[in-house]
Amino acid sequence: MRSHLLLAALLSGIAAAYDKESSHREEGPYIMQPQEVYDDKVARYYILSGGSVFAVILIWSAVIRMSAHIRRLTSLSNDTQRYFVAAHSFWAWMKRHVMYAPLFWKRHNREYRLSTALNMGTLPTRFHTVLLLMVVGSNAFLCCYNLPFSKPEQEFLPSIRKRTGTMAVVNLIPLVLMAGRNNPLIKLLDVSFDTWNLLHRWLGRIVVLESIAHTSCWMVGKVHTDGWAALMESFGSSSLILTGIVATACVVVLALHSFSVLRHAFYETFLHFHIALVVVFLTFLWMHLVGYSQLKYILVAILLWAFERSWRIVTLIYRNYLRGSTTATIEALPGEAMRVTLRIARPWTFRPGQHLYLYIPSVGWWTSHPFTAAWSDVEESDSDEKGLVSTRQDILGLQRPTISLVVRRRTGMTNKLYEKATKNGATSVTLSALVEGPYGAEHVLDSYGSVVLFAAGVGITHHVSYVRHLVAGFADGTVATRRLTLVWTIQSPEHLEWIRPWMTSILAMHRRRDVLRIMLFITRPRNTKEIHSPSTTVQMFPGKPNIGTILDGEIEKQVGAMGVMVCGTGSLSDEIRFACRQRQTPTHVDFIEECFTW
Repeated sequence: MRSHLLLAALLSGIAAAYDKESSHREEGPYIMQPQEVYDDKVARYYILSGGSVFAVILIWSAVIRMSAHIRRLTSLSNDTQRYFVAAHSFWAWMKRHVMYAPLFWKRHNREYRLSTALNMGTLPTRFHTVLLLMVVGSNAFLCCYNLPFSKPEQEFLPSIRKRTGTMAVVNLIPLVLMAGRNNPLIKLLDVSFDTWNLLHRWLGRIVVLESIAHTSCWMVGKVHTDGWAALMESFGSSSLILTGIVATACVVVLALHSFSVLRHAFYETFLHFHIALVVVFLTFLWMHLVGYSQLKYILVAILLWAFERSWRIVTLIYRNYLRGSTTATIEALPGEAMRVTLRIARPWTFRPGQHLYLYIPSVGWWTSHPFTAAWSDVEESDSDEKGLVSTRQDILGLQRPTISLVVRRRTGMTNKLYEKATKNGATSVTLSALVEGPYGAEHVLDSYGSVVLFAAGVGITHHVSYVRHLVAGFADGTVATRRLTLVWTIQSPEHLEWIRPWMTSILAMHRRRDVLRIMLFITRPRNTKEIHSPSTTVQMFPGKPNIGTILDGEIEKQVGAMGVMVCGTGSLSDEIRFACRQRQTPTHVDFIEECFTW
């Protein structure tokens, strides 16, 4: 909300702050030159080529979805699904060496750390590296294409200045689009938010380099023709130059404070400072481009940014205020965890894999944090008119859906929540809250005959909803799944309390024993008596799981295509990724990683 007010205030002063008369422009009244016409054409071709790439990905995604849908329909009455067990040799090679492969050896999601507080980030996969090289390469090529290199003094510097300035502005459109939580391309192309966030960061670096090149070319040319004194005088006499310098300074600061170490160590500070700088940058860039043809690109970027922010505010109000208010009951659990039960004023139809952003004003003011929605249930309303219930509509009106999360105590907001829940010896507390969402649910496992879910710690929250959905689908005959294995690694048996009520419901489901097997690994048991297996379908083991052995056992009994999903630590994800890559032939194994990076 504050970012919108700041943007409105700054934009409202543009007319007074910016004088369009020729005396304020260093080069006189603006007339579009042939080179600028050509640069604008290059920019349009750049946008068109990007749209073409998106179209190809859209077609590819549609084919994958259709294939999965056909596989599910074909497998509903087929308990062997033999046709889908074997892997296609080409796609097996692609998944092993390109799509699933880290840039080097097997480390991808495990972060590089200088210390517990200094996070250097992660390495991209080879597929992501190819995408990044395409983006960087296309910008480098278009910034240099058809420039007069043979005339460096007379034409080259002005030409490269105009081209890099145009490309920097055009890149703001995808840059803003990729940063939004409501990015429509996430669902349309079936590309995760993490991938878009990775592209956003690298595209931002490209914009910074192009902006620096644009400003540097002007400064070098000015000093070369008129000297340093004229350069310094331009800063005070020309609003065109001043606004451009301020805009360039903003993007440089944006780049410097966005390094992984600072971003992870001071995320809340980074986020608010980032938004404020973006507002200032867009405002001064608008002022810099008034009267130029590139203004239309910055207008599109501003509209996209403002619309996404406005839509989030509208959905917050719609979801949390129009039918009562939203509350969050925080219950302290063993192992410094919390079970958060959300009673949302206007709840949504819950789907496995969804996540939400939670605001608790009494703890974190206007800040929000992402959490996976682990469970959805229905509770009776506290209405005093229960005795008047007479119709089905009345019964439904007295039922209020809830969404539940499991949150591990860390620093910042989660630490404050835990302290509130345990204050004065209490074990729970109910607070006013706001919920933004739902987001996610890109992965659909209904078409896999065999599903293996790996989780570590609170990563189980992502898998619980999938387990319930697939067990219910197996009983109803609506999914292809015939083997479902859940592997959960925890430090202590007391962590089982995190999901005990939900797991009790799952274990009581119809035909659960025919499809579900649970393997619990306790890494730090206090004694061996804590390790005991309740049944053949629910087993407990000491130590860490042997990923290769588990996957080999599942492959021996594989039914149809196999989907392997992981949600846990970076090291666990990397081990499972490596194991899946090594088993791409002769069987069909798809690897799915659920993570959230920033």
